[in-house]
Amino acid sequence: MGIIQYDPIYSLCKVSSSTFRRFPRATVPFRLKAFSTGVHDKPSICTADELHYVSVSNSDWKLALWRYHPSPKAPPRNHPLLLLSGVGTNAVGYDLSPKSSFARHMSGQGFETWILEVRGAGLSVQGSNSKDIEQSANAMSEKMEDVLENATNEPMSSKKELDNIAGAVSGPYNSASEGVETENVAVIGDLTRLATAWDESKLVARLSETFTSLSERVSGFLGESQAKVMSAKLLDQFSKLLVDSPLYEQFNEVRGKLATLLETRQNSGITGQITDLSEKLVNIFEAGQLSVSPPLFDLQARFTSTIEDFQKQLDLMVKYNWDFDHYLEEDVPAAIEYILKQSMPKDGKLLAIGHSMGGILLYSMLARSGKEPKFAAVVTLASSLDYTSSKSTLKLLLPLADPAQALSVPVVPLGAMLVAAYEVSSRSPYASSWLNTLISAEGMMDPDLFKRLVLNNFCTIPAKLLLQLTTAFRERGLCNRDGTFFYKDHLHKSNVPILAIAGDMDLICPPEAVEDTVKLIPEHLVTYKLFGDPEGPHYAHYDLVGGRMAVEQEYPCIVEFLSCHDK
Repeated sequence: MGIIQYDPIYSLCKVSSSTFRRFPRATVPFRLKAFSTGVHDKPSICTADELHYVSVSNSDWKLALWRYHPSPKAPPRNHPLLLLSGVGTNAVGYDLSPKSSFARHMSGQGFETWILEVRGAGLSVQGSNSKDIEQSANAMSEKMEDVLENATNEPMSSKKELDNIAGAVSGPYNSASEGVETENVAVIGDLTRLATAWDESKLVARLSETFTSLSERVSGFLGESQAKVMSAKLLDQFSKLLVDSPLYEQFNEVRGKLATLLETRQNSGITGQITDLSEKLVNIFEAGQLSVSPPLFDLQARFTSTIEDFQKQLDLMVKYNWDFDHYLEEDVPAAIEYILKQSMPKDGKLLAIGHSMGGILLYSMLARSGKEPKFAAVVTLASSLDYTSSKSTLKLLLPLADPAQALSVPVVPLGAMLVAAYEVSSRSPYASSWLNTLISAEGMMDPDLFKRLVLNNFCTIPAKLLLQLTTAFRERGLCNRDGTFFYKDHLHKSNVPILAIAGDMDLICPPEAVEDTVKLIPEHLVTYKLFGDPEGPHYAHYDLVGGRMAVEQEYPCIVEFLSCHDK
């Protein structure tokens, strides 16, 4: 693959700029660094004309931007167009096939079209150099294509992946306590072997590393109260292992000292104290392992398993460490700045369309920017800042509104879950399952496109992201991570024209939820459209992007609106 190295000056690679570009070429260096690939030099899952990568400040994430050139046969346009996807989804939903592609339709109407894949989605990757990014992007592409190819050839092919993620997510709360009676039978009478296997130095190092992560690295992004919850959960697990032991009192004494130490949230100065207390804990469990009255035969295995499982949970939380505000304040602004540098519209603005969470991001950006936005016009598809009055199926996420529950389930493997569900629901007699109606109304999406949407469009979601999104089901609607800024309270300050679209059979974002946000926007700036007729066709959540009738009914409406404001 011929990937251009990081260069602050953009290069088009193997595509002639005179053929496709409608905007002046940037000729001066700019701050954001990125590299791009030509038509033949990108992962095969990417069906766009080009693939670009954009750096994000304060992060090693490189965000993928899919670029579609405007048709030379279409009317010239003044603004580029940015497409934003929903929660836990990628660019595939906007480009399911050449004949059913929202992105290609817009580029065919003359709009230079870009799709952003935020951190954790699609081909966005973490890496420090172009070689690492190239390898990661191709590995992700191959994985997505394998899932699509094997879905019907190997029944339940995603089960192993789902089990792996679920095992890591569940943490110590299941594995440490199950099967204890069976294990006891296996180890009785073999105290010598267990004592030999007990490696005190390694356990002390592993345990102190876990506690140090909680006090420093993890507490930094969890917040003080959440870090306390995490440390309490781990110590509770240890407590259960010794609850009937005479060592229980000694354990509680060390536990109290550790809890106090972890609550100080200091830096490396507490590392030595943590190590000392970890060693005392290990000694207590070693004494229990060799105790004669009563002998705790399986204690080593259970203690070690608890540490390992808890560490997996912490690793997941560190890896999936972002929320809605990270998208809002870092990812989308970085993409906008990069696109504007490439296209150089005269007024320094672009057009934007957001589906589901993508539309919520656009509403929130308008609320934050007031009368100084980067947008010439905005279209939202099935989006709202307030779901309190609707019967949205997203209310199923409300149990995660409890921070303690979110910490117990640090990620939701949505992609693997839907792949597994599809492999069941696509077989008789489940062909008309809940999965179908949640995503697409009957007869609105070609089966092959529906399959690609389900198998290739969804990703793993951090619990932190869902935790913030659940505020949209509370009084005053969606708010920032600190709970100090309610986006819907400031939406009226924007002067950007908005087209808000809803689907009549949308169970995720029902029309009444869309209308609740529309009411907040000055009437002269907002246009509301509801698609779907009593006799059909009907529009579910994803039919607004890739439904069979969208190209005839919905797309022309969007193009007319954007054309009107592309001045």
